[in-house]
Amino acid sequence: MEANFPRLGFIAILLLALVWISTAYQSYHPLKMGYYKCTRKCVNAEAIVKKIVRQYVKRDPTLAASLLRMHFHDCFVMGCDASILLNSTKTSIAERDALPNLSLRGFEVINAAKAALEAACPKTVSCADILSLAARDSVETIYGPSWDVPTGRRDGIISNASDVLLNLPPFFANFTTLKSIFAAKGLNVIDLVALSGGHTIGFSHCAAFDARLYNFTGKGDADPSLDPAYAAHLRTKCKHGDLVTKVPLDDTLTGFDTNYYKFIMQNKGLLQSDAALLETRRSRFLVEQSTKPSIFRPQFARSMTKMGRIEVLVEKQGQIRSRCEFVN
Repeated sequence: MEANFPRLGFIAILLLALVWISTAYQSYHPLKMGYYKCTRKCVNAEAIVKKIVRQYVKRDPTLAASLLRMHFHDCFVMGCDASILLNSTKTSIAERDALPNLSLRGFEVINAAKAALEAACPKTVSCADILSLAARDSVETIYGPSWDVPTGRRDGIISNASDVLLNLPPFFANFTTLKSIFAAKGLNVIDLVALSGGHTIGFSHCAAFDARLYNFTGKGDADPSLDPAYAAHLRTKCKHGDLVTKVPLDDTLTGFDTNYYKFIMQNKGLLQSDAALLETRRSRFLVEQSTKPSIFRPQFARSMTKMGRIEVLVEKQGQIRSRCEFVN
């Protein structure tokens, strides 16, 4: 027995070292809560963004959905690097001009916040951080949940329209496709269902669900999974081939509530990607649970914080753009 003591002591020390390394690794992340205040680079950065965002959203509450969607579209393509904000050039079509992004709104909010920050702290606060904060602050303004937004992101210098369709979940996706796209971004099924809840605010163009109403299988039929009475109601709003009209994603356009999930449970999910959340037992259970605000709101907050970390650029990567539409 005595001969084993040195060996056991060595193993114990090794295990303690591994635990320390693991803990240190898990606690380290280049993004930090209150980054600009802690580093004293721009102590009022978050307050400046919040003030600007609230001014815009109080005048037009529908901008909350727009800014939330813009943040989502940014993070899923090239990571949360504000590449969605870059303008196209003579030689390259940018993300914002790809078909799924042509209906994005709220660029003026980000530009106003950036201008205020450049006046207060030149070349300090990234457009990527501004967009991440603005999404949170806009939802807060319409009495939705708040969430942690660690900062310290830097801005990307590449934006290609061709990357958008390869990375954004399409509105006609089934559950298998959605799960795969989210997994590629480090997000699980819980995140998928929670983040889909962003559809509790905002509009959709009729064109996004035209086939569900008029030609689902190519025979002039409606999607049988869509509640017939709801489909009939939608046909009074959207004529076949309508490219202009928009309808709310649920019955409360700017109310950050759980009606979106209640609609899905009633087979009234507007988009195919909404209805797809009922395709598996696991996701259906999560949808049902999300009809409870006490479950949906905190999980949405957790998943938004997680999404905001996707493929971020930090430290010496990327740059701090002086204007969000252009690379320095």
